[in-house]
Amino acid sequence: MFIKVRRDTLIILMLAFILITSGRLMSYMSYASSNGTENGVAISGVIVKGNDIVPTESIKTNIANVGFRSGSYIQGDTLITSKRKVPLNEALENARQAAMLSTLPGTTVAPIKAVDVKLDKNTGILTVNVVEDFSTVQVNQTSG
Repeated sequence: MFIKVRRDTLIILMLAFILITSGRLMSYMSYASSNGTENGVAISGVIVKGNDIVPTESIKTNIANVGFRSGSYIQGDTLITSKRKVPLNEALENARQAAMLSTLPGTTVAPIKAVDVKLDKNTGILTVNVVEDFSTVQVNQTSG
């Protein structure tokens, strides 16, 4: 009950295994050798949860405009961007307000009524929990 495998198939499988393993190893090594700890913790990403209608990219763009974008980092209790230094609690409040201003694309409808923003100071990941409520949205209707 031996499985017959041709030699060229075996070589391709071995090369694929080596490439995948070396790729993982290189990504781990680049993360370990990154110099993000010299200046503080770099902002590594924004995770948006709870949105159904408002696009995630719209919310991420508004939050990036506040300062939570690549190139920014946290040093102590300060968010340092390429243009300014902001106290972290003020930056989180600005991010909350910016997420609430996110609208549906092409409209002025802003259905986001509550936002919870949390920042992990060890990893630099900003988590944004969004609550959308369409029952209170004011939509201008014209009768004709």
